[in-house]
This record gives sequence, structure tokens and C-alpha cells, in this order.
Amino acid sequence: MNHTKISILLDRLYQQLLSKKTKESSEVTILWIALASFIIHLILIGLIHFEIIAVSEPSNLLRNPIAAIYTPFSFILVYEVYLLVYYLPKSTSTYISKQYEIIALIIIRRLFKDLSDLSLTPNWFHVKNDLQFTYDVVASLLLFYLIYLFQVQRNKTPKREEIPAIYPVKMARFIDAKKWIATALVPVLLVIALFSFFNWITGLFEPIDLNAISFKNINNIFFEQFFNILIIADVILLLVSFFHTDEFHKVIRNSGFIISTILIRISFSVSGIINVALIVAAVLFGLLMLIIHNKFEKQVASPIEKDREI
Repeated sequence: MNHTKISILLDRLYQQLLSKKTKESSEVTILWIALASFIIHLILIGLIHFEIIAVSEPSNLLRNPIAAIYTPFSFILVYEVYLLVYYLPKSTSTYISKQYEIIALIIIRRLFKDLSDLSLTPNWFHVKNDLQFTYDVVASLLLFYLIYLFQVQRNKTPKREEIPAIYPVKMARFIDAKKWIATALVPVLLVIALFSFFNWITGLFEPIDLNAISFKNINNIFFEQFFNILIIADVILLLVSFFHTDEFHKVIRNSGFIISTILIRISFSVSGIINVALIVAAVLFGLLMLIIHNKFEKQVASPIEKDREI
């Protein structure tokens, strides 16, 4: 099979897995699954509460109706990960922005679990679950604002007045490489999602000490593994980007985005205030990288005006 046939095959796979039509149909499917899962979760909580079915040591997710919101959010988050892969070939900054939106939604989802664990005692700042709720509320607000600032900076990226003749050719090759990486990520995403879903369902009904994945770390299920894969994909993209450009500010920006992703991945390994501090630091670091990059890009975008000033 020659290079042309491989390119045609990959392009067909890309169109099947990451086209606009596939994205729209996936969105509708996930919304229906999320709605159905919410209703099923509520029914399970009711059946356990009225002792119609017996579960040995049920988790808090099967005791409190508020926690049922956690389930549809989990499916919506999987769709957000699909959107991240969908936007990967289109824009690096949009792709990174999606990473930040996902981690913010993970914290919002965790708030629903936190609400089911609240003690509501006068010793608010001495109870671990209450403290975690406080950390997550503050972190969600900070992340929401930082993501807004990131979006503002993303839209402020200057457009260059003069584009070298070779630039469109290199850009087309770089976009093709990103399409191939995105296409490869879709089946990986599906396999990890199915495996994580199986472990999650098992965790709902098995005693905590027998779980394959500790129920304490349920927020990390799927995302911990996926961010490992994402770091590898980001490093490959960085290396491939050298064929497209060797400009200092772009290399530093792309490297900074990888560091930001690694910080998010590390956050899954810790809990409490260190967890939220790492997440906020990761998004803040990415935002500052983009702000400085845009200042560099502004200088490169208008060299004629700069010469006139001299």
C-alpha cells in the first residue's frame, strides 16, 4: 500500500470519526444516554432506600439523590473529551482550551459528589469533606474566569500581514499530522471509556475494599488514563510542529501547553488543596504562555510598521 492510498484511508477514517455530522449525532446520542442514566440512577437510589434491592455497603452515590447528577455529568464529560479530539486538528489553542474546560467540568461534577458528603457541622473547616467542597467551589470560580481570559487571548492572536510561500504547504502537512493523531485517539478514547465504565459500575455495587479502582478516586476514573495518552500525543505534536515552524515563541508556547497538561495529569495523583492548586496553576500557566506568545506574534505580524518606527 503506497503513501497515497494510506492518506486516502486515513482521510476516510477521519471523516467517519471526526466529521461535523458525526459530532452532531454523537452529541444527541450522549444527551439521551445522560438523561437515561440520570433516571436509572435515581431509580436505583429509590430501590435501595426502600430496601427493594439489597446492596452490600453501597457508596454515597447510591444513597443521596443529589449524587445522581454525577452520572449524567460523567457521560457529558466523555463527550467533551471527544470534542477535545475533534478540535485538535483545527486549532492548538482551541484544543488546549478544551482541556481546561474538561478539568473545570470535572471539578463541577465533583461538587455534586461533595454535596452528598457534606456534614454541615459548626466545625466546617475541620471536616475533610466540607473542606473539599470549599476548595472545589473556589477552584471552579477561578477556573471559570481563567478560561474566559484564555478565550479572550485566543481571539486576540494577531494575523500576519506577510506569509512566506512555503508556509501554506507546511501548514497543510502539519494539519494532516494532527488529523492522523486525532483519528488514532478516537478508538483509544472508546476503549478507555468502556473499560472505565465497567470498573465504575463494579464500584457501585462491590464493597470498597474489593474495588479494582478505589472509590475514593472515582473522579480520576477514565481521565487519569486519558491524560496520560494526551501527554504522549502532545509531545508528538510538539515534535511534528518543528517541521512546520522553528519560531522561538511558538515552540515555547507549545512546550508550555504540554507542561500545563502534565500539571493537570499530576493533579489526579493528589487530593485536597494541592489537587485544586495544581489545576488552577496549570490553567494560569497556559494563560500566561498564550498572553506572552501573542505579544511576540504581534511584533512578527507587523514588521513593516516596526521598520518605520526605527
